[in-house]
Order: sequence, then C-alpha cells, then structure tokens
Amino acid sequence: MTSWRSAESAQAEDGTKEGEAPDVPFRPEERLYPTAADFYRTQPAIDRRIHIMGVGNVGSFIAHSLRGLANPPPVTLIFSRRDKYNEWNESSQRLTLVTDSDAEFREGFDAEIATPRIRYHGKEVGLSSDAPVPPEGKSTLEREPEKLLEGESAGPIRSLIICSKAPFVLQGISSVKHRLDKDSVILFLQNGMGTAEEVTKEIFPDPATRPHYMLGINSHGVNNASGLPFTATHAGFGTISLGILPHERDRNPASPYAPAEKFMAHTFTGPQQPAIDDLNPEYPPPTPAGTTWTPNQRYLLRTLLRTPVLGATSFSPPDLLQMQLEKLAANCIINPLTVLLDARNGAILYNYALTRMMRLLLAEISLVIRSLPELQYIPNVSSRFDPGRLETQVVAIADRTKNNVSSMLMDARAGKITEIEYINGWVVRRGEELGIKCVSNYLLMQMVKGKGGMIAREIGEGVSILGEDMWLGIERGVGSVDIREVVAERREEEIGGDGGGEKVGGKEGDKQK
Repeated sequence: MTSWRSAESAQAEDGTKEGEAPDVPFRPEERLYPTAADFYRTQPAIDRRIHIMGVGNVGSFIAHSLRGLANPPPVTLIFSRRDKYNEWNESSQRLTLVTDSDAEFREGFDAEIATPRIRYHGKEVGLSSDAPVPPEGKSTLEREPEKLLEGESAGPIRSLIICSKAPFVLQGISSVKHRLDKDSVILFLQNGMGTAEEVTKEIFPDPATRPHYMLGINSHGVNNASGLPFTATHAGFGTISLGILPHERDRNPASPYAPAEKFMAHTFTGPQQPAIDDLNPEYPPPTPAGTTWTPNQRYLLRTLLRTPVLGATSFSPPDLLQMQLEKLAANCIINPLTVLLDARNGAILYNYALTRMMRLLLAEISLVIRSLPELQYIPNVSSRFDPGRLETQVVAIADRTKNNVSSMLMDARAGKITEIEYINGWVVRRGEELGIKCVSNYLLMQMVKGKGGMIAREIGEGVSILGEDMWLGIERGVGSVDIREVVAERREEEIGGDGGGEKVGGKEGDKQK
C-alpha cells in the first residue's frame, strides 16, 4: 500500500511543472530529535531540587502536590521565621492536605531558614533594624558577606517558587539573592502585579546576572480550616496558569508584543507573521514574545505541568498578561470595597450606590489597560477590556464567591499589611506613566491603607473595636454583626449591673446642676 506522501512524490517525478519544487518525502531519521523523549533529554536540568519560599496555605499545597509525583523532585521549604523553622524541626516534618474531609500526608521535605533583610526607604539595612545603612552610592551586594546562621544554607538555587504575599517578596528574595544566578528560575505566585518589576529594579538591575522569571495565576481555593500547623485544606478546585516572562537579554521589555504567528493552509513555508498596518511611532517596533527556553525553565515548567493536582497549564506571555489583567480588574473592585464595608464579597451586589462606585473604578482601569504599550498590537484588546465586559466579570465573580471573605479583608482585620499597593496601586502607577489620572483608585487605595493602619495601631495598643466573642464570630463566619446592637447590649448591662445605676444617675445629676 502506498501512502499519500509517496503517491505525491511519484506524481512529481513523472510530471513536475517547470519552476515547481518536487515534494520531498518525510524521513524520521532526519529529524533533529527522533522522539519527544530525546527532545526533553537534551541539556537536562543540572539540579532537580525545587525550593519553595512562603510555607503558607498555597506554598504547602504546591509542595504537597509535587511530592505526590512518581519520581518526585527534591523539595526544600524555606522558612522566614525562626519559630516556624523550630516548630517544623520539632514536628513530624510532614505536610497535610485535607480534601473533602480526607487527610493525605506527605513526607521527605528538607527545610531551611532565610532571614528576611530589613528595608528602610528602599534600602536594605541587614538582618535587624540596628544594622548600619550602607554608604550612599554603595550597593548592599558590595558589603562583606554575613556569617550563616543555624539552619541557613549557601547552596545554589536553580528553581525557586515564591508563594509569599506580594509586600514580602522583596525581603524574601533579598535573603537568598546570593544563591541565585543568571541560570536560575523564579516563579512568582502572588495577587496583583508589579512584583517581578520591583525585584528587577531593587535586587537584579543588571540583566547579565538576572535570573529568569516565570509568572503564575492560582485559582485554587486553599485555606487552613483546621487550624493545625503545616496543614492546608483544598476547599476549591481550580487551575494554575503559567507563563515564561521573556528575559531582557533576549527581548526588549519596552517593545510591544507582536501578534501571534499564523499557520497558513497552503504548502507549509513556516509560520507567517500578520501584517501590521499602522505602527505607532511612540513605541518601539513590535517583537515576537517567543524566546529560547533554558534547561531550568523547561524543567520547572514540565514538572508543574505533570502534577495532576495543580491542574497547571502554560500560556504565551501576551495571553498570560491579559489573564492577569482580567483578574486584577476583579481584585481592584472586590477586595478594597469589602475591606471598607467589612463584609463578604456578596455585599457589593444589588446596591446601586456601590454599582456607581464600581463603574467609576472600572472606567479608569479599562482606560489604563487599553493604553498599555505591551498590548498595542494584540487584536481584540479594546473589546476584551471594555468597562461593560469587566463589570460583567466582576459581578459574576462576586456572585460566585458571595459567601467568601476576601484575603485583603482577612489581612486588614488581623492588622497585617495588605496587597493594595500591587492591585489598585499598580493601576495608579501605570496610569501616571501613561498620563492618566486614576483618582478613584487612588482614593480607594489610601482609604484601605488608612483603615489597615488604624486597626494595626488599635491591636498594638490593645484596643478592641468589638468584643472578643463578636470578633471571633466574624472570623468564624457566624454572620453579620450590627455594632449598634452590641453597644446597646453593653449599655443595658452597665445600667443594670451593680453600681451601674448610681454612676449613671450621678452623671445625670451633675449635668443638671
């Protein structure tokens, strides 16, 4: 039996038109990589070990999933606090993942500690606030190396996954920057945007020594409902979207992304780049987003993609950027509004006053996104990030998670630093670069920061706005709390208690006099 390719070749030999190249039969032995396995075996990763920084809910979930693979990679947990590191050493040294009330244990983890470096006004000052500030014009990299503390390591890091909150990424990478080189890979898994750019500016300004970056978007619902240490609850199944950020050594970061290549239906001559009719002279010419992958990039991406629990998928840089921006638009609305309202996500629905506020915010967000230089030549950006479409997405997410408490609200209630600077703050900063004033987003950002600072100060001074029982009721999700009812009940208790009536009567008598 003759194949269609052989038949075409025979026909070409009999009667090939003048000027037409004959069809060359396909020979598998002439391929650069005979099999897929040979492709992945070329330039294998030097070190299979994966380091995970930020052993919280998401970090524990990823570490637990990686160790569940057949022939799992070595996984090292990097702790930032001495008490957590000691607690791990004194425990059974295993991570627990609870899924549908079924607990699954994983062992075989290594642990290290990397003490975060304190930073004042953008300057790294060392391990403690008493450390001297480096002289003006002298980088912290030029200082004498500090002695290793107990539990620290000086070994190189080839693959690093950062699951810390966005405000603590800079301090965390500062503690291990001496272990990263130009061949290392860093995967950022944070809410908001701008962390990779901040790390580039503050820690790795030199492209020649800068590691490679990967970005990820996590949609899994992970918490610690049990309250047990080193335990995570997989509450909602989702995906992890991954993408490799082109390095400055391979591509100009200021250049817009070129449209995706298209394969034509006629005789294959390679991918065809779509023609761009109107080039904007304000931006550099567009360049393709594709770059050559390093062995460490390929290894980390393949390891995450073959982990079934994570549900990871990979995307091109332009596609991942648009997915990040869609998630950012939802976070810019739901997170700060729930903080100011001190309510669950569903509280922003069916409220016309809040809807008007939402539309003001989305108008600014949409204008900033549609003006980004990176997306100038990507088709359908204007319709994808239209304010009306973004509002539909935000309402759908708020309705789907109406009984959830946003992570920003949980941080604000606990007096912790929120990620508002990397959510609405990113919109404000990019708007200023593009000449767009995002007044509503700036106002919302300052109000969230002000409320967070107020709660942190009251917690530090031991002042409680609500009683302990009522505060625990909010944390456990018992229901909404009417502060007026709480105050009225406390007032009745004071009046009806021993000596309460005399005090009230005495005060009223003094007023009458």
